[in-house]
Amino acid sequence: MKKNTEYILGFVLLIGILMIGKNSLENSMLFFRLIIGLGLGYTLTRSFFGFAGSVNRSYRTGSTKLMRILMLLFVGTAIVSACLFIGQDPTQYDLGVNPINLGLILGGLAFGFGMAFCSCCASGVLTDIATGFPRALITLIFFGMGVYVGFPIQSSAPWVTDTIFSSQTFESGVFLPDLFKWDGLEGYLGAIILTIIFACITIWIAKIYEDKRKAQNSYTGVEEERIQEKTYDDKPFKLFSQNTYDILFVRPWSLKMGAVVMGVIFMLLMGVTKSGWGVSTPFGIWFGRLLIAFGVSPESVASFTTKSIELFTDPFFQNPSSVQNVGIILGTIIALLLAGSFTKSFKAGLSITLKESLIYVIGGFIMGIGTRMSNGCNAGALYTPIANFSLSGWIFLVFLVVGGVIGNILHKKIMTNKCCEKQSI
Repeated sequence: MKKNTEYILGFVLLIGILMIGKNSLENSMLFFRLIIGLGLGYTLTRSFFGFAGSVNRSYRTGSTKLMRILMLLFVGTAIVSACLFIGQDPTQYDLGVNPINLGLILGGLAFGFGMAFCSCCASGVLTDIATGFPRALITLIFFGMGVYVGFPIQSSAPWVTDTIFSSQTFESGVFLPDLFKWDGLEGYLGAIILTIIFACITIWIAKIYEDKRKAQNSYTGVEEERIQEKTYDDKPFKLFSQNTYDILFVRPWSLKMGAVVMGVIFMLLMGVTKSGWGVSTPFGIWFGRLLIAFGVSPESVASFTTKSIELFTDPFFQNPSSVQNVGIILGTIIALLLAGSFTKSFKAGLSITLKESLIYVIGGFIMGIGTRMSNGCNAGALYTPIANFSLSGWIFLVFLVVGGVIGNILHKKIMTNKCCEKQSI
């Protein structure tokens, strides 16, 4: 497909989605969630941004740039979040102050492991629908199965529901401002400083690791990061020109630009909904709907998951999180069309081997069940908790990295084994 045709389709699709969404969704909040999803999908794709890459890129290429940018995103979002919370009752927000327990540790390990096997995270599997369809579809189905199987564990297992440590404001976990109530800013100054310290330690470790890989000549770098760092010899400004269009819609954003836009979107979501970003729970609901489509009774699905039957029987687009997740997929497609790279990207990701398919099955399921043990994914257990000053987010990060390293080591060994390698599906 010619690029100009993709450009036109991108704008037509964007306008069509906005018009249909405005006229078809029940209320303005659902429409807002659709717009947030479109923005997240566009940003993740335009800036080659992803949470799984923070570990996978580091292990596979030696580049820790994405990990370091993530730390800046976490700190920046936390600082802006404090501006929302100061002088307010934080319990009026649905903050990601998650329990600190065995489930958090095991969930972090499992999620990191699955991330390595599938080369994506919860948000990444949605953006990958357009760039690696077979891999993303297999991962999404078994991710959803893992979430579905994990629902009763999340709701009833004491090692998942009960926290070992808690603070004054939230019984569910440790809210960092509670540790610094004496600082004159309701604890937020101390919480921000501690968040910066944690981020700086992570950046320091990441930089030491990257420098070591370079010294060992095992640093290969990331192609997407090299594209982002490319300099352009721009022509004199002309509004209606290919050069201007490329600047607006084609050229990749830097990781820093992606982090800034991501932070703005997150704060819009927090300000309007009083809740952070979550991705993975709808996957389990979608899997339950799939079971119902194949003849399982809604009552059985609701009973097993310990969730309301309406989640599985109400119209699909009445669920805000599902609308937002679909928006991420559509935002990705729009970003690729507007850049004129949709056809090329989609075709490039169509061929996978039998071995790869089995890896995605395993990785997707483990990643899904891991989200239930840790009460969230890269968004709900990592980004949102850290931005909301929950200690659980930093603990999850540690075990996410450990699980990711273990998963990458095993993934490398499996992929270097020639068995089944040439069988494609």
